[in-house]
This record gives sequence, C-alpha cells and structure tokens, in this order.
Amino acid sequence: QVVVEESGGGSAQAGGSLTLACHASGYSGNFNWMAWFRQAPGKGREGVAACWTNGGGTTYYADSVKGRFTISKDNAKNTILLRMDALKSKDTAIYYCSSGGIATGSLWGQGTQVTVSS
Repeated sequence: QVVVEESGGGSAQAGGSLTLACHASGYSGNFNWMAWFRQAPGKGREGVAACWTNGGGTTYYADSVKGRFTISKDNAKNTILLRMDALKSKDTAIYYCSSGGIATGSLWGQGTQVTVSS
C-alpha cells in the first residue's frame, strides 16, 4: 500500500520561513509528478506548487507564492520539499501533498497545518 505523508508544518511569524516535506512510501517506482495543495479555512483547495520528474524536472507555482516558495526533490526516493519564505498570514492553511502517475493514479496525504501570525 502506498502511503503519502507530510511533515514540517507548524507556526511561524509573518516574514518567517518553514519547510514542508512529503514522502511517499510503499511504491518502488517513480511518480510522474508530486505537488503541494492547500486549503485555507472556508475556502476550496488550491494548487501551490508541483514538479514533474520527467522532462527535466518542470515546476509550477501558483502566482500567490511565486518568488517565495520553492519546490524541490529530496535525495530520498519519492520525497519532495516545499521551502516557504516570506510567509504571509494568508498562507495559513492545511497543506496537502499529492503524488501521481499512470500506475498509481493520484494519491493524497492527510495534510499538515501551517499557521502564520502577523
């Protein structure tokens, strides 16, 4: 069974930084893509950042986080990081990791809370 697990959430002051990690275990292959989504209180889930493992490692960032967040692949297999700098109160949300590919479909973690106080 493939399990996607996030870690690294917590609290930070506005302007501060946090790094989230996502590890997908139980799968011997490589996912085609891994991504971060978030859901703020009372709002729908939105895409934050994504990276594709094929084609040179293409990345995507939502306009709201460009220049502040960085998605990267960790040396550990099927692990990605999300470095969040210059945090704002509007970044407060539950952050979810999603991994996917043809063989597995889309898989989701349980989420990790990020709270930014001003």
